[in-house]
Amino acid sequence: MRTQSQNSYRRSLYRSRDGVILGVCRGLADYFDISTTWIRLLAVFIFFVSGLWPVIGLYLIAALIMKPEPVIPLHSDEEQAFYEGYVHSRTGTLHSLYRRFKNLERRIRRMEDVVTSKEYDWNRRFRS
Repeated sequence: MRTQSQNSYRRSLYRSRDGVILGVCRGLADYFDISTTWIRLLAVFIFFVSGLWPVIGLYLIAALIMKPEPVIPLHSDEEQAFYEGYVHSRTGTLHSLYRRFKNLERRIRRMEDVVTSKEYDWNRRFRS
């Protein structure tokens, strides 16, 4: 089971990286906060009731649909949004980061221009 701090921002259903086969059962158990054993027993029961191919098909579809669990636990909504964006479109997220850092770089350069200007130096000298 997960601790409360790890579960606080786990609002999405993820495939577990610690699972036995693709992490689907453990991911479901973490999402619903129940024991992995019960999920696996339910899967075996459905296997005996419905047969081999429906269970394998549903399991593989679930493994393809579910996003992998983040490697580092998420601690904020901003981290959650970044991870969701990264899983859906890596290039889009990288372009977003590039734009954000370019904007920050422009702001820092403007601040440096103001601080290193002669007017700033004169104003600082007059105030002291």
